[in-house]
Amino acid sequence: MGKIVVTAFVTLDGVIQAPGLPDEDRDGGFRSGGWTQPYADPVVDQRTTKSVLDADALLIGRRTYELFASYWPGADPADPRTVQLNSQPKYVASRTLQTVDWNNSTLLRGDVTEQVTQLKQRHDHISIWGSSQLITTLLPAGLIDEFVLLTYPTVIGGGKRLFNADTPLDLELTDTTTAWTGVVISTYRRT
Repeated sequence: MGKIVVTAFVTLDGVIQAPGLPDEDRDGGFRSGGWTQPYADPVVDQRTTKSVLDADALLIGRRTYELFASYWPGADPADPRTVQLNSQPKYVASRTLQTVDWNNSTLLRGDVTEQVTQLKQRHDHISIWGSSQLITTLLPAGLIDEFVLLTYPTVIGGGKRLFNADTPLDLELTDTTTAWTGVVISTYRRT
């Protein structure tokens, strides 16, 4: 059976909402979008590229799908992430989308935990980016195997969080490195 790996940009206080762009996710009146921008770093770029290239499938929620599908099909073809993301199978968990048009995308309908369990039998390494609601759904079912957390040296105060009090987890640290800008990149395996 394959594994599911969440790669997440997270603040010191656990926020994962809208890391890349100011208007990426304004849910709840969130005004701190784009908080990763001051911390651009080649070590971070190398690790995120590795996370993309290691996966043989992508599993994302609606909002992340819409962001990725609006960017990656026209992204620089010299970037190895572009080729990987555009060619690999993509599975989109959404209650509102009717269709998905990005190459090799499949819309998941019905019981997401059942469908994801089946996906783990077909793929060796499924990657999740963003998709906080999807993560919240999969954690209690025990379907997430690893986390690659890029922890940024900033405190936002409020916003969507990676972990909540509903699902206690025991994790084993398997790798860590610190980028030049102070971003701590840690890989945890669920025990």
